[in-house]
Amino acid sequence: MILVRDEIAQLIAKAIRTAQKKGELPSFDLSEVPVTRARDETFGDYASPVCMTLARVARMAPLAIAQRVIARMPPAPFIGKVETAHPGFINISLAPQWLSQQVEVILTEGECFGQVDLGKGRSVQVEYISANPTGPLTVGSGRNGVLGDALANVLAAAGWRVQREYYINDTGTQIELFAASLYARYAQALGRDEPLPDGGYPGSYLVEMGHQLAQEYGDCFLTMERGQALAALREEGLKRMLASIQADAAALGIHFDNWKSERSLYEDGTYSLVFNRLSAEGWLVYRDGAVWFTEIPQRSSGEDRLIAEEQQTQAIAKNSQDKDNVVVRSDGRPTYFASDIAYVWDKLVTRGFDRAIYVWGADHQGHVPRMKAVTRALGIDPDRIEIILYQLVTLRRGGELVRMGKRTGEIITLREIVEEIGADATRFMLLTRAADSQMELDLTLAVQQSSENPVYYVQYGHARIASIFRYAQERGFSPEGGDVSLLTHPAEQALIRQMVRLPETVALCAETLSPHHLTHYAQELATAFHAFYKECRVISEDAKHAEIGRARMKLVQAAKIVLANTLRLIGVSAPESM
Repeated sequence: MILVRDEIAQLIAKAIRTAQKKGELPSFDLSEVPVTRARDETFGDYASPVCMTLARVARMAPLAIAQRVIARMPPAPFIGKVETAHPGFINISLAPQWLSQQVEVILTEGECFGQVDLGKGRSVQVEYISANPTGPLTVGSGRNGVLGDALANVLAAAGWRVQREYYINDTGTQIELFAASLYARYAQALGRDEPLPDGGYPGSYLVEMGHQLAQEYGDCFLTMERGQALAALREEGLKRMLASIQADAAALGIHFDNWKSERSLYEDGTYSLVFNRLSAEGWLVYRDGAVWFTEIPQRSSGEDRLIAEEQQTQAIAKNSQDKDNVVVRSDGRPTYFASDIAYVWDKLVTRGFDRAIYVWGADHQGHVPRMKAVTRALGIDPDRIEIILYQLVTLRRGGELVRMGKRTGEIITLREIVEEIGADATRFMLLTRAADSQMELDLTLAVQQSSENPVYYVQYGHARIASIFRYAQERGFSPEGGDVSLLTHPAEQALIRQMVRLPETVALCAETLSPHHLTHYAQELATAFHAFYKECRVISEDAKHAEIGRARMKLVQAAKIVLANTLRLIGVSAPESM
């Protein structure tokens, strides 16, 4: 399936160059021809504002440029009509005959329809969720997971070799607090008066885990030296929390290719390698006993190539460095930033991915330029890392706000949400807004069986098509021999117009790293199908209807393929009945 948008852009570019050769347009460089879906279908299917951007360099009115361009537009089988519109748009309508023939194309391509080859087999790693293994996954982690997983699906459909990874934060302050909190709950389960540590985890899940450990191990950990007991409980608790996280992700249809340990970056020498590299090249400065990253490399003579105290202070002030740029604390412990530096090296150098995509909460926004800067300092093109930031999720039930808080002990977990509204509704609803938009999940709406519930509305379209085929089979009616050229009814054409948009939607999602376009497309496709179903009878007892009926059977068969492919990219089931 061709990308019509790109084909139109090439035709317009060719027309501009032809007009220049003919002396109808002045000479100028043409860098890009933007083509978008027309906002108003009365103006056609596609529109290009390129003539308005060329007006200044051509020193001509945009409309005059557009008129000269369309006069030189080469013919193409998919183009039905090309027109200009004030103040200088080029509007393109698809050919009805070409649209009808796309039904056969879709039937031939089947599950492959919608795939494009933007990646050319290059590799990309998508790392998502990666929540601290110190508690159950929250609905915020669910949004992270849905965004990352749908994006991984889209990138795979766009020709990339994709690896899905969960980064395990299994070292540092939070994991030590988790171990100390678990020790307290375990001791309490055995009747000991052991307080939670300051800043510890108060959730009931640790109370339950403490009782489980007491039942399984008795007082085994209490007989150990405390440091040894904390280390053992850290590993035991980590193992159980990761199993819980893995189960919660799987319940949402998320499965990772790799689980990467933060601790392994220190154990395999990656951290030491990048630290020594940055230090040797002057990207690290030493101040107040700590080690800082600076965006201006400092070099001096001497074995360690360390800058003087005055130079260090000036470098830090000049670069507006803050505490988040600390790589090693004054007590010698590496920071989370140190791990991130080692991790980006591991992704792009050690494992050699062409791209690395991170999905982070919006509270990490300030860390993005820091990550770009340190990637550049490591000698890696910073454009090879891309970071998607997503906003928080608020929950409503029956119009009322549902409160949540991970560290309060009153946890509303992702598991509870999935159990209440189902995995399909959770995934679809969490993907209906752009990542950088605030998300409100209406738990009441998510279970409604009405057209107001988008996931129900889309899935019902697929189920309705399946029911048409069951009905046809009962009556011995087959699409075999159907002539798709008969599909000229406005509702038929409107449905096909939506169907052929899937490859471009996949390309748009992959190019912009914005998989939410899939749910919008799915709703528009379902709307077009329901409108067709209302306007056009597919199966009739009237023999005169048989010919168009077979053609429409092919159309709904193709629509079923496109709906199923779209839902699969979203990660939602395509039910045969509802």
